[in-house]
Amino acid sequence: MNRILAAVCAASFVAAPAFAEPEAYVLDSSHSQILFSYNHLGYSTTWGLFSGFEGEIQFDKEDPANSSVEVSFPVRSMLTGWEQRFQHFMSDDFFGADENEMVTFASTSIEVTGDTTAEITGDLTLNGVTKEVVLDAVMTQAGDHPMEQKPWAGFTATTTLLRSDYEVGAFAPYVSDEVQVQIAIEAMKADG
Repeated sequence: MNRILAAVCAASFVAAPAFAEPEAYVLDSSHSQILFSYNHLGYSTTWGLFSGFEGEIQFDKEDPANSSVEVSFPVRSMLTGWEQRFQHFMSDDFFGADENEMVTFASTSIEVTGDTTAEITGDLTLNGVTKEVVLDAVMTQAGDHPMEQKPWAGFTATTTLLRSDYEVGAFAPYVSDEVQVQIAIEAMKADG
């Protein structure tokens, strides 16, 4: 009996389907943006943007919780729409940023919350400070890109940051400490 049971167990392991590993996807820098906004003295909402950044997603379609994401970009790639505002942000009032200062995000866990939604927890490093943040993410689409003819994926995410957590809280609370962040990215399956 033990030999039969052992043979059945061995056969079931051989016949079991192999689980897919996460596949590398690289961000499409031309269609990936990070928008941020904050309240200015109660009079207006002011917007800024990061675009053209690089990153990689290890995407597991079968088990999205097994996926991961890493993104980095220079803080000086910030777009504000007004040169004086950009220069003020790069001054010692805020970032005091040199040419090499980077903003980085690396996920530490993903909790799937629905068919196309997840909470992505990760470490955000900004202004030399690393804090854990949670992104409320939505997979907008995954499939073959109609023009590129290769696997593609799109995601959006939102979160709220406190400027003071990253030592760039000048003029709070008059200029809101809270910064709303909206992320939209496309990523393509890496070659090779």
